[in-house]
Amino acid sequence: MIALSAVLASISTLFIFLCGLFIAYGWIVIRKTKDRKRHKKIMVTAAVFALVFFVIYMFRTLFIGNVKFGGPDMMKLPYHLFLFFHIVFALLGAIFGLISLYLGNKNKIPLHRKISPYTAVIWFVTTITGIVVYVLLFLVWPGDMDTSLLNAVFGG
Repeated sequence: MIALSAVLASISTLFIFLCGLFIAYGWIVIRKTKDRKRHKKIMVTAAVFALVFFVIYMFRTLFIGNVKFGGPDMMKLPYHLFLFFHIVFALLGAIFGLISLYLGNKNKIPLHRKISPYTAVIWFVTTITGIVVYVLLFLVWPGDMDTSLLNAVFGG
């Protein structure tokens, strides 16, 4: 199962990386060209990449499980603090991302312009920290599989 978990983690990390790239590209397009139609297409594409990431991540968490931290004991606390920081930013990024998409889609442009730059920065932090978590868990210090959420809740 660790091989499948690693493959799914690699794919989901690729999608969150693409999401971050498209957010940066969308930000550049709106700043440089003011082309709202093109900006919207780019940002919706970024949102689709984020959704694909989320679906793969949740599937892996629910049905396969996650990989435990496999690094040295002295790195457990720093890793878990870093992971907590990443999770907080990921939650904020998701919430602000949905709000930004909603405001842009409803043509509430003044409010969209206020909140979206902060959303983008939060998302960039989330993307970078997420890639670091992936690298630590699957490349630098691979660990053993933890149980899936469903097995943890319902036994198995």
